[in-house]
Amino acid sequence: MSKARLVITAVVMEKRPVAEVVAAYGVSRSWLYELLARYRAEGDAAFELRSKAPRTSPGATPPATVDLVLTVRKQLLEAGHDAGAETICWHLAQHHAVTLSRATIHRILTRHGAVTPEPRKKPKSSYLRFEAAMPNECWQSDFTHYPLTDTATFPKGVEIITWLDDCTRYALHVSAHRAITTPIVKDTFRKTAGQHGIPAATLTDNGMVYTVRLASIGRRGGRNGFEQQLRDWHVAQKNSRPNHPTTCGKVERFQQTMKNWLRAQPDQPATIAGLQALLDRFRHEYNTTRPHRSLPHRATPAALYDTMPKALPGPSRDTDTHDRIRHDIVDKSGTVTLRIHGQLRHIGIGRTHTRTHVILLVQDLDVRVINAITGELLRELTIDTAKDYQPKTPK
Repeated sequence: MSKARLVITAVVMEKRPVAEVVAAYGVSRSWLYELLARYRAEGDAAFELRSKAPRTSPGATPPATVDLVLTVRKQLLEAGHDAGAETICWHLAQHHAVTLSRATIHRILTRHGAVTPEPRKKPKSSYLRFEAAMPNECWQSDFTHYPLTDTATFPKGVEIITWLDDCTRYALHVSAHRAITTPIVKDTFRKTAGQHGIPAATLTDNGMVYTVRLASIGRRGGRNGFEQQLRDWHVAQKNSRPNHPTTCGKVERFQQTMKNWLRAQPDQPATIAGLQALLDRFRHEYNTTRPHRSLPHRATPAALYDTMPKALPGPSRDTDTHDRIRHDIVDKSGTVTLRIHGQLRHIGIGRTHTRTHVILLVQDLDVRVINAITGELLRELTIDTAKDYQPKTPK
């Protein structure tokens, strides 16, 4: 018999005093009286196991907010966008003035069966992460296949080449071709460099259109047209190790996002021109409106790429300057601090920007302060080393 039934039997059937039963069975007086009241009201049903969950949950997420989370996820998926907890969190805050933690959103999605279990993956801690410190310090490139609806003209589909800035994830160039060749790689690189400047380095896999370093014995040691172009412009060429696609993981992930978006479009392209029109739309949206969760404060790639100083190829680099990039938050007095020549300098930004996340671009004594989310230039100055506080308006 359960302790509850023994206690009730002792008090109700055997008529033993409550104090004696409490001492004999080691239970509290309040629990015993609660049990007696339940037994008199429900009979033997009082001995059945009951849920220990609270009758009310004041801290629970409101049903309307849960419905909003599921609706936002559905809209993102239908539009071909990423729809993870972090992305939903950003959209709720930016478009619906609703603040939820990533963990809460993940629990809501899991509870409603909106999360698809995935096989166990290699832990993220096992990867060696790297990221360029400045735009144009390294460009990643790769190409991928995409089918067209005109299968008679394009039975094998077409290929899409991408040039992506490693630091800001800015999509520099995305174009569709019947097949990617070395001349196309070279031409798209030259076109992109003409628009955005020559990078300091490139990172690609070992496809023959990018490098012949692993070609057959007869061609090994030579250069294709793209490799010669890099040498002529003093651009460092980097290639991933064979069978290590994660080295080029940023451009690989970009291609996954791009193809998910393309597949979600109601009118699938039949021609290369039709596909290119879609690619131009996606590139603009990706660069300027879509939040990027790998960037500080989920900024857009354009917000960072357009405002940060650009790296230059080898011989053109100025090695005599001290270049730094710092992330900070404007304090309640409207200032940020920066250490110059071993001393902290206080830079006035303005109280209207209190708690704003900013990026400080520092080249020796020249400083630019940029809003980390919008890319707005908040202040540009040259540090006066004779002063601790650098006023917003010089006096």
